[in-house]
Amino acid sequence: MNRHIEPPLIPFIDVAAQRRRLGAAIDAAVARVLDHCQFILGPEVAAFEKELAAFCGARHAVGCASGTDALVLALRAKGIGPGDAVFCPSFTFCATAEVAVLVGATPVFVDVCEETFNIDADSLKAAIVTARRLGLTPKAVIPVDLVGLPADHAAVAAVAGDEELIVIDDAAQAFGASINGRKLGTFGDMTATSFFPAKPLGCYGDGGAVLTDDEETATILRSLRVHGQGADKYDNVRIGLASRLDTIQAAVLREKLKVFPDEIEARNSVACRYAEALVGLVTVPRVPGGSVSVWAQYTIRVPAQRREGFAASLKTEGVPTAIYYPVPLHRQQAYRHYPVGDGGAPVSEKLAAEVISLPMHAYLDAATQDRVIEAARRALAR
Repeated sequence: MNRHIEPPLIPFIDVAAQRRRLGAAIDAAVARVLDHCQFILGPEVAAFEKELAAFCGARHAVGCASGTDALVLALRAKGIGPGDAVFCPSFTFCATAEVAVLVGATPVFVDVCEETFNIDADSLKAAIVTARRLGLTPKAVIPVDLVGLPADHAAVAAVAGDEELIVIDDAAQAFGASINGRKLGTFGDMTATSFFPAKPLGCYGDGGAVLTDDEETATILRSLRVHGQGADKYDNVRIGLASRLDTIQAAVLREKLKVFPDEIEARNSVACRYAEALVGLVTVPRVPGGSVSVWAQYTIRVPAQRREGFAASLKTEGVPTAIYYPVPLHRQQAYRHYPVGDGGAPVSEKLAAEVISLPMHAYLDAATQDRVIEAARRALAR
């Protein structure tokens, strides 16, 4: 009797593969923390902050509890609150808009560029007009470096300079990426990043950081992450929160940062193979000249009416897919009462109907890549 044997499932992001490479080093790093028992702001946190800043060329790095907290801390460090407009793309994860609401400000949604999925400077200009018409004070913009690709920071900076906007780069998906040799972490007034395990540089839990070149801002951030402390933890000079990077997570991240450049190179090799095999069959991602992506996701576009069937076909062959993001923020229940810039966000809506991501990580070997590619080609040929 013939039995159908299901093909083995390919991990979408294989955290375990990296664990096999770094396991002994990470175990030793965690053991050192367990030995000294300084679990809150232990020596590994300061060491990691120094190494992280050096990696991207920023003067200061301030660790915190999550990527979302990193954005909250950045907004609070600049005193952004009620009556202020914070501009963010509609095609992104909800945290980018959520943080504006959490500090009492109003998110104003901006459309993105179709080729890069990142914030559109012309749409940003229109959104500023919208905000003023509604009686809001344009205060900050949060460009997102989506799926690993840097936003057009020069275009954002030009608009922000004209309008005196604070720029807070949301590099949660793209830390390690660069533009003309300049790494993310040095664009705008501050950069927020996340160390969620699925991120290109991820820890073994939640974690985040804010990077800045401004010493005063860094001092305020360090105060804010510990309940707004001043001279000591019982001297509270501002309203803060409990948002410290855990010492064990810092120890893990120090080991991961050592191999991060190799992993970025490996991710780009996978992306090149995907692009060469799939170009002409689907819309493959484009990286503008001078930019380097870290490929948090490898996201293609298929016609909206074919996406569900494409995903189902790959699933039968053990190839997982994911959709980042199926509904733009301005259409979601929690956010649809917030304003959208003049002209709406038609590109965000189009992308939400077409995007689909293939397995991507630094340890995706050639044989597994071939499985993904062949499954995708078969699905597209139907």
